[in-house]
Amino acid sequence: MTVLIKNATITDKASAFHNRKADILIENGIIKNIAEEIESTGATKIIEGKELNVAPGFTDIFAHFNDPGTEYKETLETGAQAAATGGYVRSFAIPNTNPVIHNKSQVEYIVQKAKSLVTDIIPIGAITKNAEGKDLAEMYDMQQSGAVAFSDGTHTLQNSQVLLKALQYVKVFDGVIIQIPDDTNITKTGLINEGIVSTQLGLPGKPAIGEQIQIARDLELARYTDSHIHFTSVSTAASVALIRNAKAAGIKVSCSVTPYHLTFTDDDLRTYDTNLKVNTPLRTAEDVAALKAAIMDGTIDCIASHHLPQDYDNKICEFEYAKYGMEGLETTVAAVKTAIPELSNEQLVQLFAVNPATIFKIELPAIAVGSKADLSLWQATGWEVKNSDIRSACKNNSFIGRTLNIKIKGIVNGNKIHIND
Repeated sequence: MTVLIKNATITDKASAFHNRKADILIENGIIKNIAEEIESTGATKIIEGKELNVAPGFTDIFAHFNDPGTEYKETLETGAQAAATGGYVRSFAIPNTNPVIHNKSQVEYIVQKAKSLVTDIIPIGAITKNAEGKDLAEMYDMQQSGAVAFSDGTHTLQNSQVLLKALQYVKVFDGVIIQIPDDTNITKTGLINEGIVSTQLGLPGKPAIGEQIQIARDLELARYTDSHIHFTSVSTAASVALIRNAKAAGIKVSCSVTPYHLTFTDDDLRTYDTNLKVNTPLRTAEDVAALKAAIMDGTIDCIASHHLPQDYDNKICEFEYAKYGMEGLETTVAAVKTAIPELSNEQLVQLFAVNPATIFKIELPAIAVGSKADLSLWQATGWEVKNSDIRSACKNNSFIGRTLNIKIKGIVNGNKIHIND
């Protein structure tokens, strides 16, 4: 297949064409030519659009694909379509499946089944057996079979001794531990952020201190072991300050934030929108401002979709009984650019492509002749999100009905292509 991308602004500091408009010719998944004008004769497919942009392939680091076990919420196939629609060349699958991704065979199941999909789906192995937080899983075997990192996913590892051992263990292969910062000893009975809104709505609150205590403890364990920990779904100003100080002190720490923590606050829960019932919970406007500032100054390294599809029955119910999580692969990139419109193309690419590749040691081909075509494309035009734009098997996405600043055009992943209409 011969693909021609026409008149696209290239954002890639590793490319000689950085910040330039050019045509890109791709043959059998390899970039064959980049020039200001390339004749379209012989091209099997032409990709073009108003204010088109192209960058190295985006990576999502935390998504639930529900396969195996709960495929009525999502399959690897529908999840890959959602990811490609959102501009992701690759996405990490959290281990909270049934059975849990906690051994070599489960990792190999994901790796093999995902080979034919347009988006690369890469498994995160569980830190502990069955993600129960007790006994360490077979992390070395999983890493050798293709696990990109280790986490108990939606279950924060509470046991200090087990986390200490895990951080020591992954040093053997320079691995990364991922944690959602949530001390459930403090937050277990809460539903939303503890504060004025939770009091007014009569809902039990999750104190911000529960997140901060978890981060403070885990940072000390990372310092002690000299091992790498990554916090995802960071949501408070105090958490950002802890991580900023830890980086300055030389602790091996990185972090990510979700698009909904940059867009919504606990005040938006006055409508009891169950799609906004997430963990960590939506915080205050002051926290949102701190997260945005931390993105701009580089404290926050990357964005995680926290794509958690939930079926109709688990969201269209009383708030108390609704499951946590929001579907979001299709809207994450555009939502972040909308929440922080001052983000430059270079900063956007740093958040979604360069930093995830650096943290998790993924090869990211430059946009250059001879390189694999590993590309994400978007248009700098407004986009009203419709229900039909959601390719996931579930539609629990609070960005539906909103107008976002950019629209994802699609991806080129070698000889696999997905282009949105």
